[in-house]
Amino acid sequence: MGESSSEVTPFQRLSWPVRTDRLLIRPIEPPDLPAIFAIRSQAEVAMWLSGTVTDYDAFVEEWTTSDRFDTTLVVELGGKVVGDVFLRATDAWSQRETRDQARGTQGDIGWLVDPAYAGQGIATEAARALLALCFDGLGMRRVTAAAFADNTASLRVMEKLGMREEGRGVREALHRDRGWVDGVNAALLADEWRSIPD
Repeated sequence: MGESSSEVTPFQRLSWPVRTDRLLIRPIEPPDLPAIFAIRSQAEVAMWLSGTVTDYDAFVEEWTTSDRFDTTLVVELGGKVVGDVFLRATDAWSQRETRDQARGTQGDIGWLVDPAYAGQGIATEAARALLALCFDGLGMRRVTAAAFADNTASLRVMEKLGMREEGRGVREALHRDRGWVDGVNAALLADEWRSIPD
């Protein structure tokens, strides 16, 4: 979906679906939108998203006319969509002479899970699979994630994944309910990922 492009997206270079011990992870499809909307429109989920989701038609319009289908994977547990994960390939900063070598070497990831399934390690399991796709499937050298500093559940996932906190922006983001809040940026390198014990 999204705008047509001759460029191959990262998802098109991988084999689907991906299975973990409990989960099935695959690219999002239009029939998934009602389930994703139902999860994202919950107040405790929307609290940490970039915007509140309240109108289904507007949600569908946004998701089908943007790159969301090129960057979103659904997470299923027992055949039910219980969340989604996000992956965007990015270019590392480089000097002009090395720009081609820096293309697509980094990934930016995110995750969310239906609160009805919170506390079961689903976000960590899905994000760990996403890291494997980044490092082993796509050959990326660095992956980053960001969250509001008050989003302790996401910070715990980052920690469980072995991600290193690289920066905390003091009151860098304006939250609709909480005012100016801190943000956390974390990262993991491919060699660090490969050194984490199973």
